Amino acid sequence: MKKIFRFLGVVLLIAAISAATTFAVLRLNDKLKITNYELTNFATGKDSLSVPAAYSRFASLPQAGETDFTNAAELSVNAVVHVKTTYRNQVSSQQMDLFEFFFGRPGQQREMPAQQASGSGVIISEEGYIVTNNHVIDRADQIQVVLNDKREYTATLVGTDPNTDIALLKIDEAGLPVILMGNSDDLRVGEWVLAVGNPFNLTSTVTAGIVSAKARNINILNAEMKIESFIQTDAAVNPGNSGGALVNTRGELVGINTAIASQTGSYSGYSFAVPTSIVQKVVSDIRQYGVVQRAILGVQMREITSELKKEKNLTTLQGAYVERVVPDGAAEKAGIKSGDVITRIDDAAVKTGTDLQEHIGRHRPGDVVSVTLLRDGKTMTVQATLTNRDGGTGVISAEDKASVLGATFSELTDAQKERLGINYGLQIKSLKAGKLKSAGVPSDFIILKVNNRSVRTEEDLDDIVRRANSASEHDRVLFITGCTPQGRVRYYAVNLAE
Repeated sequence: MKKIFRFLGVVLLIAAISAATTFAVLRLNDKLKITNYELTNFATGKDSLSVPAAYSRFASLPQAGETDFTNAAELSVNAVVHVKTTYRNQVSSQQMDLFEFFFGRPGQQREMPAQQASGSGVIISEEGYIVTNNHVIDRADQIQVVLNDKREYTATLVGTDPNTDIALLKIDEAGLPVILMGNSDDLRVGEWVLAVGNPFNLTSTVTAGIVSAKARNINILNAEMKIESFIQTDAAVNPGNSGGALVNTRGELVGINTAIASQTGSYSGYSFAVPTSIVQKVVSDIRQYGVVQRAILGVQMREITSELKKEKNLTTLQGAYVERVVPDGAAEKAGIKSGDVITRIDDAAVKTGTDLQEHIGRHRPGDVVSVTLLRDGKTMTVQATLTNRDGGTGVISAEDKASVLGATFSELTDAQKERLGINYGLQIKSLKAGKLKSAGVPSDFIILKVNNRSVRTEEDLDDIVRRANSASEHDRVLFITGCTPQGRVRYYAVNLAE
């Protein structure tokens, strides 16, 4: 019995020691909580609070809610299409030159197998209008569009704008699913967005990310009058996503995915999209006029840096610094001078030269805009009437092939193809005053290639001329390769800008 009582006494002693230890640890933990909170408030200059107030503070922290992407994905995935392009008859230049040297005619040209590429597009109307990137369909001989339900169509190119890398396609179908246009101006940095497209031919792929920056200029377009004001996101975009949709969490289109920042050719962190504020204007112009109406203010800009601010004694780092004013341009007529800093266009703030490009790019020739600027530290506002690329204020219509080139054409007969040893070509049937005659092209000349694209039909030639007319002034040139009816190879250059 004594042994049992001694054992029970030891157990009770251990229990008492454990309880005392637990109580001491809890008291020490409370003291640590109070001490930490008091230090926090000391650093912020606030009075320390008691323990209950500290607990209340922690409990009142906002909880991040989950973002649901399913509705946005369902609203957009059926309106994003797979754009497949075919590039035919790419002739090796070494082979062509070799046979021309020995035989003096192109009859022995050897055609390479057809090449294919793919991208994405976005249906913007039930009648079959589709937006994509210009670089997705540039120089393509055939454009196929595959819907999300696997229906396939041959698309017609309505028009392109290399200055923004946007192109408009059309398929013959009605009742198609569309994405509602959103307002890219309302996007905020940090907002969730989805990228929908066909990377690596993996159709109907959706990725998510946030808006990392806006009005980003990454200097990837080569056009003379380019407008780069990209939405930057970290949504994964890869080859094949070009021309696809960037949508917000409501499923509204806010951009057309265009490029990635990568040294490997695949996604490595950031992607870029043309905002719908630009896309809508380009598409509207192409549908209404056949060509984009580019408005010009007539200034050469320079980004404001700390060095420029100090050098020019400026009062701000925000805005677009006017380095030079184009003689007789809209800016000069409005009273804008070199050294001015443009800070607003109408109600839109201008923080950089990219902002200025974007805001002017939304207008058409003849539009009047309010330009707010700083001059010698003083704010002033002037009214500027924007011009077109020719210095006028009227819209520029898309010239058709017949009026530009001054010619009619006919496809080659089978007998002509056999005699010359070729399987395609377009012969001039009649020639009058126009670009071809001015360039010295003879009336019976057979056109084989223009700008390195094969010409089989008048539609092929129409498409090439339309693209050239949409390019910058220095790129509006047709490089023609062909032969006489006797098989003599000739080359001509036709400048459409003159």
